[in-house]
Amino acid sequence: MRSRLLFSFLIAVIFPYYLFANAAGSVSGTITDAKTGVNLPGTVITISQLRLSTVADANGQFSFSSLPSKGRYVVEARYSGYKTQVKTIDLATGGALNFALEASIVEIKEVVITGTPITSSNKSNSTSASSVSREELLAPSTNLIDALARQVPGMGQITTGGAISKPVIRGLSYNRVVTLTNGVKQQGQQWGDEHGIEIDQNQADRVEVLRGAASLLYGSDAIGGVINVLDPLVPSPGKIKGELLSSYATNNGLTNTSLMLSGNSNGFVWRGRGSYQNAGDFKTPAGYYINSGFNNTSLSGMLGLNKEWGYSHLNFSYFKNNIGFNDAEPGDELYTDKAAGRKLDYPRQDIRHYKLALNNNFIIGNNTLKLDLGYQKNQRRELESPNPALFFDLNTFSADAKYYLGEANGWQPIIGLSASNESSANKGYEFLIPEYDQTSVGTFAYIKKSWDKNTFNAGLRYDYINNDGKQLFVNGTEQFAGFKNRFSNVSGAAGYTHSFSDGLTFKANAGSAFRAPNPAELGSNGAHEGTVRYEIGNPNLKPERSYQADATLDFDADIFSGSFGVYENYINNYIYASAKAGEQITEIDADGNPQNFDVYRYGQVNANLYGLEGSLNLHPAEFIHFDNTFSYTHAQNKTFDRPLALIPAGVIHNTLRFEPKVNGLKNLYISLGVDNFFSQNRIDPTFETPAGSYTLLNAGVGATFNMGKQAVKLAISGNNLTDRRYYDALNRLRPGRLALTDPSFGVYNPGRNVTFSLYLPLNIN
Repeated sequence: MRSRLLFSFLIAVIFPYYLFANAAGSVSGTITDAKTGVNLPGTVITISQLRLSTVADANGQFSFSSLPSKGRYVVEARYSGYKTQVKTIDLATGGALNFALEASIVEIKEVVITGTPITSSNKSNSTSASSVSREELLAPSTNLIDALARQVPGMGQITTGGAISKPVIRGLSYNRVVTLTNGVKQQGQQWGDEHGIEIDQNQADRVEVLRGAASLLYGSDAIGGVINVLDPLVPSPGKIKGELLSSYATNNGLTNTSLMLSGNSNGFVWRGRGSYQNAGDFKTPAGYYINSGFNNTSLSGMLGLNKEWGYSHLNFSYFKNNIGFNDAEPGDELYTDKAAGRKLDYPRQDIRHYKLALNNNFIIGNNTLKLDLGYQKNQRRELESPNPALFFDLNTFSADAKYYLGEANGWQPIIGLSASNESSANKGYEFLIPEYDQTSVGTFAYIKKSWDKNTFNAGLRYDYINNDGKQLFVNGTEQFAGFKNRFSNVSGAAGYTHSFSDGLTFKANAGSAFRAPNPAELGSNGAHEGTVRYEIGNPNLKPERSYQADATLDFDADIFSGSFGVYENYINNYIYASAKAGEQITEIDADGNPQNFDVYRYGQVNANLYGLEGSLNLHPAEFIHFDNTFSYTHAQNKTFDRPLALIPAGVIHNTLRFEPKVNGLKNLYISLGVDNFFSQNRIDPTFETPAGSYTLLNAGVGATFNMGKQAVKLAISGNNLTDRRYYDALNRLRPGRLALTDPSFGVYNPGRNVTFSLYLPLNIN
């Protein structure tokens, strides 16, 4: 109730700002080749802090109008075949902002990071971060997390077939990774094994993955990292831009279609997108997995104002996901000789997510107030018939305010306040976790100092979380005892960067973070059909406390670039669910038949995770690119002196890419990729089985050509071309993961898959 009152109060407070405006500022300049002085028309210039973008005209000139009259902003210029350049402009002093770009055979990489407390180039940002571009996100995948896991060092995924992926960053997952869209933390089924992220994979213009603790900015649950999903920036005034994309994958017949349009009329900005995906049963090298199809529908939009006082954008989205589940028992035949089609049978899931986010950026003299208000409704239905057996309904209100004080002598201070209220209800006749209310409040202070080629940052945060689980009796028997928990914590972090030269940068971070137990860990008591296990929570769990340190060396030369990083993370009171062989509970299903479930109980241990990650990209010639990424996490259960459970295997990704010049074709490429996954024998022997090593062969070809004035991009990509039989270490359907009683119960990862894709960028005056 208090969070809802705060939400209403903030809405009432911010609207008066619309009645006032600062004097308008502007930025203009020219983009040229640093060596020849030739103008570079078509260069994309962005000011991410103000959510603006424009394109240089035929003379290489650009301009932004109706900007704030004061403030320092990061401006980025990107042009194919040239190094991306970032400059900072002080609007109070004005003046032309000209870019002289250097030709480079290294492909463009996003270099501005917005998900950290202060937007800056990656070189001056101590956080270990990766930015995945729109083009990279268009690579074949079944969901957003699947696309990221193929691109980002140190990131993996927990999968259930092709439809469900949970992010894993440096060995940490579930409630330890925050997913952020439109400045608001995604609140849904983060704690569940068999639920994905309720976000349209087509909507992101780019995604930032922040590795390591980000709790200072985002509070509890960001102990492992943050996935910051960024929508497209608004176009120049008078412009309408958009895209149409469509693809088809052979393995499960996945069709994916999405249409987006965005416009700007004198500062009134808008965007709309509609997407639909549909897939049948996926095929393993041993046959099809029955009732594994899925479909999802996504509608999203934005209405807002971009003016001299800042911006205010109202974002709204609806995401519906239907997923089939195989109702097999250990020992049953899991495969069939042919696909059953696209019709989903029971049991299946029906997930719906509704979201409103009001994003505001107000310029107040030399200072800035960022205010993000959110409301989300997440509904999870598990159906064994048309009537849902389990119906979990979660409503979340959130508010996040950051006040940026004007920079003085290189010092950039921020103070922040965040609050949220979650309220859940059980509307079915089966129950897994109790109804609960959760209120959280956090405040932080952060400062960044820049001098010469150095930056230093530090911050402190205080959090308070109140959990109130509701008691429940079913047929006279207590199902949930109810619980009341209060958690508070002070955490801190510090970071440092030093640029030895334009091509060599060192970063280091150290700090402490925490994560409060979630209601599922505190109060679960029920059969979980999707995981084939009976979960029992522990109301006496303590918060996790993490002590982290990492260091990264980034390098960039004429023919090679990359990074190398190491990290250490010691976690007190690490929470996870484990099982003991032979402990089972028998439940009666909807048909009156008994069903046995392995019992998983939530407990705590001390854990130590350390590892390395990095990339090495070689460019011996303009048309040859050899890109390599690697990551490895070593995790130990220190309490019982055995490996920690559910840790990804080490992996090396190698991609050789040729980009020959052919008349009539743009951005032609031919790629060959090899993914090498090491065996994972470091397992918790009480409920895990080892996963063997394997190698996957991938390939692709694509190009852009013009049909009149319309650019069209066509691509064909193949994954697992040798149709290799393998079990990924984090595949939930592999032997031993779903049933301790019969470790032969397992499903291979998907086999050969060829994807055909079409992409049409739309530009309308």
